Amino acid sequence: MYKLFIRPIFFLFDPEKIHHFTFKWIRITSPFLGGVLKSFYEVKDKKLEKNVFGLNFKNPVGIAAGFDKNAYLINDLENFGFGFIEIGTVTPKPQVGNPKKRLFRLPKDQALINRMGFNNLGVDEVVKQLKKKKTSLIIGGNIGKNTVTPNAEAKPDYVYCFNALYHYVDYFVVNVSCPNVKDLTKLQDVDFLEDLLSTLKQLDAQKKGNKPILLKIAPDLNRQQLDDIVELIAKTKIEGVIATNTSSGRENLNTSTQEIVAIGNGGLSGKPIKEKSTEVIRYLAQKSNKSFAIIGVGGIFTPEDAKEKLDAGADLVQVFTGFIYEGPSLVKKINQSLL
Repeated sequence: MYKLFIRPIFFLFDPEKIHHFTFKWIRITSPFLGGVLKSFYEVKDKKLEKNVFGLNFKNPVGIAAGFDKNAYLINDLENFGFGFIEIGTVTPKPQVGNPKKRLFRLPKDQALINRMGFNNLGVDEVVKQLKKKKTSLIIGGNIGKNTVTPNAEAKPDYVYCFNALYHYVDYFVVNVSCPNVKDLTKLQDVDFLEDLLSTLKQLDAQKKGNKPILLKIAPDLNRQQLDDIVELIAKTKIEGVIATNTSSGRENLNTSTQEIVAIGNGGLSGKPIKEKSTEVIRYLAQKSNKSFAIIGVGGIFTPEDAKEKLDAGADLVQVFTGFIYEGPSLVKKINQSLL
């Protein structure tokens, strides 16, 4: 029904406007339709439960960061069968992000290009929403720096968000790999990351909360850079990685070069990065002898795509672009297939 009737109508309109429309629809209808949606989409079975970095997930399929930036839907997305939700990316201060238009569909490639630029209402507003949490779902907090913050002063931004969100999320994701924030990917420098991640681990130890910390990495890293990531995790003792973020690449697309040039900069997500993401997962799992947790994301449109990432070494998976193209039944299909 979604792909036959709803998606064709949605795709007639600007993708960001439709995203906001869908948000409002979910929030308005959840009090009345939440139970119906949950009975249709949720797959409940002990066999789906997973314990990863000390947390118990009721199933291994989550919604990736970027969908619910401000934690407005944390009590509603459970109705669609998700096992966990990652909010953000959250920054210390509110910011509007990059100028519009900044979200583009590539239907021929089943992909999206976005350059949203960490648009969010700021960590204080996000905490207000998290205080309203009623769901038992695992909530991850994806944190970043404000665009106006120079890279040399980025660390305090991450620390501020970490401290503010600490009592309201179950795990943290450090986002230094998004290609949509000016110069952010330069923070993938190993020395900076070692200092930042070590600081966050020390803060966690002081709070005695044992909140897992993960690093979100790009799909465009080469083997040497991935080796550095493995070494970095061993040094800092963080719990794992999210592989992967969106890509700066534009290889092997069916969309015309003219249209791609007209769209301009942004992170590519969806089917075109599926193999890239899976290979990063496989390499990290093998190189590290599976010594840390991996959440696999990138190009998951079918149960087979999810299984491919799990077989490659992922412990959990997240969907985003596939959820937009395939609809909410995707989560149900993946969980049914895993059973």
